[in-house]
Amino acid sequence: MQTTPSAAIVILNYNGRHYLEKFLPSVTTSSYPNKKVWLADNASTDDSIEWLKINHPEVEIILLQNNYGFAQGYNLALTQVKADYYILLNSDVEVTRHWIEPVIALMETDANIAACQPKILSYDNKNMFEYAGACGGWIDTLGYPFSRGRVFDVCEEDKGQYNEVAQVFWASGAAMFVRASAYHQLKGFNEFFFAHQEEIDLCWRMQMSGYTIMACPSSVVYHVGGGTLPKGERKVFLNFRNNLVMLYNNSNQGEIMWKLPLRIGLDILSAMKSLVAGNFSFFRGVFKAHVAFIAWVSGDKKHNIVPVKKMVRLHGLYKGSVVWQYFIKKKKTFAEIVFESE
Repeated sequence: MQTTPSAAIVILNYNGRHYLEKFLPSVTTSSYPNKKVWLADNASTDDSIEWLKINHPEVEIILLQNNYGFAQGYNLALTQVKADYYILLNSDVEVTRHWIEPVIALMETDANIAACQPKILSYDNKNMFEYAGACGGWIDTLGYPFSRGRVFDVCEEDKGQYNEVAQVFWASGAAMFVRASAYHQLKGFNEFFFAHQEEIDLCWRMQMSGYTIMACPSSVVYHVGGGTLPKGERKVFLNFRNNLVMLYNNSNQGEIMWKLPLRIGLDILSAMKSLVAGNFSFFRGVFKAHVAFIAWVSGDKKHNIVPVKKMVRLHGLYKGSVVWQYFIKKKKTFAEIVFESE
């Protein structure tokens, strides 16, 4: 008799009681039969755990000793969770009742599917795609991530234009379905990242190991966005530093020689533009990211994961420059850039 695969929904929490109160009921009442909900707490100082014990005793709790961030927090937590599939879910996400079934059904059709994401719409404007992944992530040749439904800060209206199941480059960490065996095989997230773009790095390593990444739009969730780490200098720093580390790690030596100088040059242009516009925190964030990246390259690279680089075709890789298409050619949507630029 065939059994339904087990799914562990694991929410990483740090001082997020207000989000748990608002969104956890939609998670615990999800219709998937063989699920268990876990909350991994990154040493919160609010009353998240006390509230959870009283209001949702069915949720399993993992208490971490420090705020380890997204990457190490999940790595530590998932050593304690046994399931066929992990569903990594941000605390600021509202799910729909049948959001799990279509994704698991898709992943069950092919053992090579290592990660998958649902369609991610904005909680505050439910007909718009949300920044963190939209309908499946892509990346350009210089390492800039974008999505089906979101390019830089422009999010498209959902008109069903990305409703087909599709192979993508990366699945969003806001609502990421991961095959547990693949996660542990690849040693999980790169803990150096702390937060931001660690899911893109993991998906890149998954692809280089022969796995595929998918988007399943028949599953829908609604994301607040920016709830776990608000916009500011720290977020800019992590995004730019981690992106450079990811590009360095996952590229071959020949690519590094030309990609990194070009990328750093474009970053500097972006930082100077923000400085002229009076956005000093963005400028400082980029500057600190470059200093940290140089220190990382010349240091001992502790907690770093070096991927096994196989000759595989990377799906969801745009071989042009999304920066050129967006800022110079003024193309603002995924379809305009990926399909109309070919």
